[in-house]
Amino acid sequence: MKKTFMGLKLRRLRAERGLSQTALAHTLGISPSYLNQIEQNQRPLTVSVLLKISQTLGVDVQQFSEDDEARLVAALREALADAPDAISLPELREVAAQMPALARAVLALHRRNAEAAERLEALALRLGDERGGGALPRALPFEAVRDFFFAHQNHFDALDRAAEALAHQAQSQTQAPVRGGALAAWLQQRLQQQHGVHVRHAEGAQADKRRYEPATRTLFIAAALTPSQQAFQMGTQLALLELGEAIDAQIDAPSLAHDDAARRLARIGLANYVAGALLLPYADFLQAAQALRYDIDLLGQRFDVGFETVCHRLSTLQRPGAPGVPFFFVRVDKAGNISKRQSATHFHFSRTGGACPLWNVYEAFGQPDRILRQVAVMPDGRAYLWIARAVSHGRPGWGQPRKQFSIGLGCDIRHAPQLVYAQGLDLNDPGAATPIGMGCKVCDRAQCPQRAFPFVGRALQADENRSWFAPYSA
Repeated sequence: MKKTFMGLKLRRLRAERGLSQTALAHTLGISPSYLNQIEQNQRPLTVSVLLKISQTLGVDVQQFSEDDEARLVAALREALADAPDAISLPELREVAAQMPALARAVLALHRRNAEAAERLEALALRLGDERGGGALPRALPFEAVRDFFFAHQNHFDALDRAAEALAHQAQSQTQAPVRGGALAAWLQQRLQQQHGVHVRHAEGAQADKRRYEPATRTLFIAAALTPSQQAFQMGTQLALLELGEAIDAQIDAPSLAHDDAARRLARIGLANYVAGALLLPYADFLQAAQALRYDIDLLGQRFDVGFETVCHRLSTLQRPGAPGVPFFFVRVDKAGNISKRQSATHFHFSRTGGACPLWNVYEAFGQPDRILRQVAVMPDGRAYLWIARAVSHGRPGWGQPRKQFSIGLGCDIRHAPQLVYAQGLDLNDPGAATPIGMGCKVCDRAQCPQRAFPFVGRALQADENRSWFAPYSA
């Protein structure tokens, strides 16, 4: 079992609480000398001591999580990929483990530099083309919202519990399990009785999924949506009307404080989160997921929702004291754009674009309606089980455009035995895993035959007298 050394974090926590070593040792029920050894990284931080810290000081154990370290290491590796001198992985791990505040400061500086570069590029385009017009862009709002959800590990406990309470109300009032599309009637009644909102179904190819008119208190829902999709849209509107203050309390975060567009986008995202939690209430859904070994199709059938909805909800099941498997969720298109990405744990998605072509989420487009499995290993040695499936949806009718995406759901290999999709796979053979990365520019796998760009952390190899099987190889 890997030993965990967290001396610096513990010293910082003690300093923040204004405690001496003797006082903290007494509080934890250990000797001052033992505490001193832990703080000097001469002894590992044991589970029993960590639990005492959590219980006596009210500290979230995630502050001492190796997953948090892994996130920092991955982010540092990407941010410092083009540093003048290559920084080794052990050095990055040391910084993330022992100096996390410094690591976050470096990442903040990197983000500011990237934003400045974007603004400079926009200014150059504007000066060179009079048609540009408009104000210079700040950091993109959707990126700020992604970071916001990522920082919360894609779980908002207060909103999740509020949605679960609403689901229980629906069940008690109807005297029967209310799931998926069957929830639409209850939601329509709730909107009418509690908020004076009339629900109308909008016909026509150009109808919005959901359109609310505050002046007339009328909610228009596209008639073309399935019953469960209509319930989701009503649930979103109910969340905005009934849980608005709770949502605003969540988005009152420094990262969103100076960006109104990001705050509006986060508000919509959290309302959608409530709608998903309403259709798939936490305890019932987690119990079913564990009983069915996370079989996505069976879960969709039981709760009357689609494949993407189930996958997205699975990535949110991190309630303190009752967590599910910590999943990573992605939605990509054929061009490689990641339009949705959520992570309940340490998996790091690249900000530089150009995801790995060896990832099975791209192979899924060639085999629609099939669930593909992949054991994959990242450059840092961490292995994962990924499943992927292509989905398509859009407005019905001849000539209407369709949207096609690949949905990916992954977890750390240590959780894979809990999934039905691990059946028949050799999870213990490192050679059976597919080597993937966060993108060619930040991946140092020199022998990858699919490499599209050279690794920016290494000098470019160009030799007119040699031609390698792997592009830009050494």
